[in-house]
Amino acid sequence: MTCQILNLTNNHPTYTIMRYLISGGGTGGHIFPAVSIANALRESDPNCEILFIGALGRMEMERVPQAGYKIIGLPIKGFDRSHPWSNVRVLIDLLRSMCQARQIIREFRPDVGVGVGGYASGAAMKVAAKMGVPIVLQEQNGFAGVTNKLLKDDAKKICVAYEGMERFFPKDKIILTGNPVRQNLTSGTKEKAIKYFNEEFGVNFTADKKTLLIIGGSLGARTVNESIIAHLKELVESDIQVVWQTGKNYFADCKKALEVLPQNKIICTDFVSQMPLAYALADLVISRAGASSISELCLLGKPSILVPSPNVAEDHQTHNAMALVKKDAAVLVKDMDAKEQMVATALSLIQDEARLDLLHANILKLALPDSAKRIAKEVMQLATK
Repeated sequence: MTCQILNLTNNHPTYTIMRYLISGGGTGGHIFPAVSIANALRESDPNCEILFIGALGRMEMERVPQAGYKIIGLPIKGFDRSHPWSNVRVLIDLLRSMCQARQIIREFRPDVGVGVGGYASGAAMKVAAKMGVPIVLQEQNGFAGVTNKLLKDDAKKICVAYEGMERFFPKDKIILTGNPVRQNLTSGTKEKAIKYFNEEFGVNFTADKKTLLIIGGSLGARTVNESIIAHLKELVESDIQVVWQTGKNYFADCKKALEVLPQNKIICTDFVSQMPLAYALADLVISRAGASSISELCLLGKPSILVPSPNVAEDHQTHNAMALVKKDAAVLVKDMDAKEQMVATALSLIQDEARLDLLHANILKLALPDSAKRIAKEVMQLATK
């Protein structure tokens, strides 16, 4: 949305370039929505200028430039709750970061700031609000993060992915937009998927057999992988096909465990480059309960077994998962119970057509498509005010 302003000297319209400051990161769950919002802003207004602020040494400093955007890093870190005395340095870095953020904002002169969570977002958006820049927050999880809760009074609008978020934020600021998901996720077909996986991994997948997809993120999920290893024999002897994405941290151990079992129905890989095809092939998905993963499962209507990670702030993955479980849109297996229950639950559920159909119908109702465009629209409307 480019603003048209009348030039009174020659009666020719001139245009002012909208500038958007986006901040957040630390994890892919923050970075992907941030980049998706930037893409949606650029799609709606190709002339706009977008600048990111991140934290030095964190994932966003690499991923954001790869997406085609400029980013400036702040020397900010999170508080160490286990070693309180070490936080003296953290406080010094926070003050330095806020001073740097002030200078960046003074030079860039953003029309709107967008915060998606993370350390850098807290410093940048707090300073932006104090300098009179209207800010929009995007909260990915069903249990609000610390940064966004601290910024709630400064925000003009708060875009959320779950109902019931008024327990964290002022009700009049909340807009239910959903979480942005990866592009082209719906582009795969089962026929293309079977051809791709058979050729790429040398297996013999067929369309008449059920397929279980196991995803643990780019680094992997320890409990999920250990639970699969503990029950590989049952999976091999079952009448299903498996795509097992281990993450790079666990690939070697998982591959070694699988090699002793001769079979051609289980793919073990550290990374799935063709996720649209993996999703198209899957009849059932085992996944952690990160906000981005859940948004993808909702959009695609995939029956799923969610195993929330216990190693996240304020146990927000359990809150994410329960939002689906309460509506009979997913099955929950606790991390502590995964070794005993996860594979058995999957083998039973994947053969239960009626249950799969019900989970598919219920999770599809929770999908919020075009989330990035919805958020971008709110940002641009605020900019024109």
